[in-house]
Amino acid sequence: MYLSETRPVVDGDGRVYAVFAGHEANPNFKAEVHDPAVEAMEEALRQCSASDAEDSHRRGTFYQEYAGQSHGGGQFVPGTLQRGSVKAVLMLWLLSQAAFIRLAGFATGIFAGFAPDLYEYYAINMRAFYAKNPRSRRPFLNSIWSACTFNLGPQTCALGHRDYANLSFGLCAITALSNFDYTKGGHLILWDAKLILEFPPGTTILIPSAAIYHSNIPVAPGERHFSFTQYTAGGIFRWVQHGFHSEDSYWSSLSAAQRMAEVQKMAGRWEDGVNHYAYEEELMD
Repeated sequence: MYLSETRPVVDGDGRVYAVFAGHEANPNFKAEVHDPAVEAMEEALRQCSASDAEDSHRRGTFYQEYAGQSHGGGQFVPGTLQRGSVKAVLMLWLLSQAAFIRLAGFATGIFAGFAPDLYEYYAINMRAFYAKNPRSRRPFLNSIWSACTFNLGPQTCALGHRDYANLSFGLCAITALSNFDYTKGGHLILWDAKLILEFPPGTTILIPSAAIYHSNIPVAPGERHFSFTQYTAGGIFRWVQHGFHSEDSYWSSLSAAQRMAEVQKMAGRWEDGVNHYAYEEELMD
């Protein structure tokens, strides 16, 4: 299935949990946004492949570069996603490209429009996070997410996975890039939803990537397939909500009664999170 215009995906109760966003309504989108983004990815790929072997990770085997703030994997406090000094210069160059700034802003606008309550939840926590960490660099000033990844392929094909480090009920944005035949490859599979989606170059999809098991279909031999993703780690939200303390520090500060209350709160976290999703009928009013 290919959706050329923005459309929500709803659950059995009518709640919007994913959005097929298409791309910005601009007749010059390909020339002004998509093609410059691809050219930048090609240049980044040339620089990476000249010095490194393809990254092998749980999502697949392809080059990737990332930027922003994260929290997890044994960190006591949130920190910057680190690369070497040469890669840091490359990342700053990618982040400065007008094409990616526009893609970031478009995805953020879709998030705000189709999940306004969840968007506000992000905004409140991100404001608190950056106020506490004024030296932390946002990947994009016009993006709601704290981190991003440039999947440079050259034939990006994600294996089946859940992005468990992201906010469990949060939305991440995925933008497909490069010139491939989207009718024959590059599809996005949402396994839990039993959906296989044609994913044309330049289009963006928002999904709860920590909750839904997802993967790609490979593109044809000789084709390129890049992607640009935006996301926020669940650990950042916990750190903010725990008064800017590590998990160990926070739990050790609680009394027995407070710990019991926190455990009960955690048991209902998923349901509370899903309640941030908008109902389709609300969006149509």
